[in-house]
Amino acid sequence: MTLKDSIEPILRRLPAVARPEGHVHFKKKLTWTVSILLLYFALSNVPLFGMSPESIDLFEQYRAFFAGASGSLLLLGIGPIVTASIVLQLLVGADVIKMDLSNPQDQAIFQGVQKLLVFVMIILTALPQILGGYIKPDAGLAAMLAADFNISAAAGLDLVMLIIFIQIFIGGTLILFMDEVVSKWGIGSGVGLFIVAGVSQAIVTGMFSITRPGGPLSAPVGLLPKWLYFTTDVGLGNLFSDNVFQNVFIDGGILALISTVMIFLVVVYVESTRIEIPLAHSAVRGARGRFPVKLIYASVLPMILVRALQANIQMVGMLLFNKGITFLGEFRGSTATSGLMYYLSPLHGPGDWIPSLVKQNFDDINMQYATEATGFAPVDIPATWQIFLHVGADATMLIIGGIIFALFWIETTGMNAKNTAQKIHNSGMQIPGFRRNIDSIERVMNRYIPRVTIIGGAFIGLLTLVASLMGTLGGAGGTGLLLAVSIVYRLYEDLASEQMMEMHPMMRQFLGGTS
Repeated sequence: MTLKDSIEPILRRLPAVARPEGHVHFKKKLTWTVSILLLYFALSNVPLFGMSPESIDLFEQYRAFFAGASGSLLLLGIGPIVTASIVLQLLVGADVIKMDLSNPQDQAIFQGVQKLLVFVMIILTALPQILGGYIKPDAGLAAMLAADFNISAAAGLDLVMLIIFIQIFIGGTLILFMDEVVSKWGIGSGVGLFIVAGVSQAIVTGMFSITRPGGPLSAPVGLLPKWLYFTTDVGLGNLFSDNVFQNVFIDGGILALISTVMIFLVVVYVESTRIEIPLAHSAVRGARGRFPVKLIYASVLPMILVRALQANIQMVGMLLFNKGITFLGEFRGSTATSGLMYYLSPLHGPGDWIPSLVKQNFDDINMQYATEATGFAPVDIPATWQIFLHVGADATMLIIGGIIFALFWIETTGMNAKNTAQKIHNSGMQIPGFRRNIDSIERVMNRYIPRVTIIGGAFIGLLTLVASLMGTLGGAGGTGLLLAVSIVYRLYEDLASEQMMEMHPMMRQFLGGTS
């Protein structure tokens, strides 16, 4: 008995959302999708019982596209799902685990192992944060429980940490099954839906929020309230009198607004850029069609994998630093300030690469931790060459990582030339001028799909880098904004396709569905 045969019965026993037996009507799909979205917003506003306000969110800088909310039941967001996908794709891609993903049995095993890994990743992501002291138990609650159960103060803290861990595990499991519900009963994917929700929240906050984090005399967070404040309280003359670039474009948020609009327009344009391969039906004369190979063939989801890999590297660095191991670099809060971790940290805006702004940020970090009497020594401000090495490292990870994960993505999701050729052949279509067999279709697909995947992966990585350098509204991040726009565009296409199949049942049968 092979390992696959022995593990398959275990995977079948994993809890799963049942697949619909027949066609799910469009209105029902829409209902399920909206219901899961509302549930997501509700759960992201449920605070973790027993968590201290002094806790540090390790994924604060990745929050927009990791979804979820800091300090809530959905603290981990889609992180465990993405991390499990990275681990499995790397193992399969390196042939450590041998799977033929064109084989339906191996595909089912792959999906089952990925789900099992998600549960493992929930534990491996939550426990280090709790045991490492980043997620802190509420001391008052711990003392009350210790008195009620007649146990020691240390045991009371341990009990509260256990309660927090159980809540985080439940939240991570709910995200997993909510994603399954959307994938099987709704429209699109749950992961994409949650990313759009998180990024949309960040953009709306960045546009309209009246919150003043620096006190009642500081500028509001939102772009519109901020410029109203500049006009009425500061005076536009003062704003344009000195250091116009920083006052207007950086602090005023105009650069972030330009970046947000630019990314939106570029992604919409690129999503519509494609190579169309002509097709003809082998049995019905005159029945023709086209197979589109988009420039962003692998979608922008591989960018999640790149940023998730960076996030996990940063988490390991933070946990080691918290234990006094500093050879990988130092941190202040969730910000890498030196060493390898600084170079591998993602860029989030002009403050990470314009030397004068980097100096200002590091001065603020030193002031913050000096006033809190944390015992940390002041950190050195990076030299100009270190700043540009940081930019180069992030550019390399985004572009090279985008290519690698895009190639992995099409292999593990059945979008490669072999699987595509099989689907075209099964639909009764052939490429005019070529023999009517799968091998001929595959040879043609091999001319386009791998090349377009590489070009698209590199282009998306470059676009993400530009957005990260310029910043975005609400701190959504270049990756988050890129993902959100692309996911919304594809969701629009899915909605149009669903409506088309509802109006024309024969088309649904042609595409392999059931009436």
